[in-house]
Amino acid sequence: MPTLVLGTPPPELEALLERRRRAGVDRLDEVWQGVRHMVPGPSFEHARVATQLTLLLDAPARTAGLLLAMHEFNLGESEHDFRVPDGGLLRPGAGGVWLSTAAIVVEVISPGDETWQKLEFYAAHDVDEILIVDPTERTVTWLGLRSGEYEPVRRSGLIALGPVELAEQLDWP
Repeated sequence: MPTLVLGTPPPELEALLERRRRAGVDRLDEVWQGVRHMVPGPSFEHARVATQLTLLLDAPARTAGLLLAMHEFNLGESEHDFRVPDGGLLRPGAGGVWLSTAAIVVEVISPGDETWQKLEFYAAHDVDEILIVDPTERTVTWLGLRSGEYEPVRRSGLIALGPVELAEQLDWP
């Protein structure tokens, strides 16, 4: 259940945020136009699929001259509005805390996550493609940015791989 706190956060909320920071679980939190989205840690199934994606995307990324970052990073301009994808493929020269774009963003679906609500943000940040993997449904969706909106693609325009081929290579949990 979403909760929005208007005004000065109560001390209990500040204490919760500090506990999350100390425990390191806030690394997945996102800020959507100034509103904090506290994201729970991923499941074991999520982690298994993400590990496999690291291995399966590495060679095609290298061949295409892209940098594989299969760990969370901050996509956005500042701490006031950013998303934290599960990984991505970046162009050479990417670096720093705030990445303004990515060639491909990778999202692994977790129960209750907001992946599908991030598409407009990714389009506004010129992310060329989005790879969405759902371990529960055992599906791979690959989307390409066309005229400001994402459409399903049969094969990536950036690397030598497509959703059907990738789904066949995954050892689904």
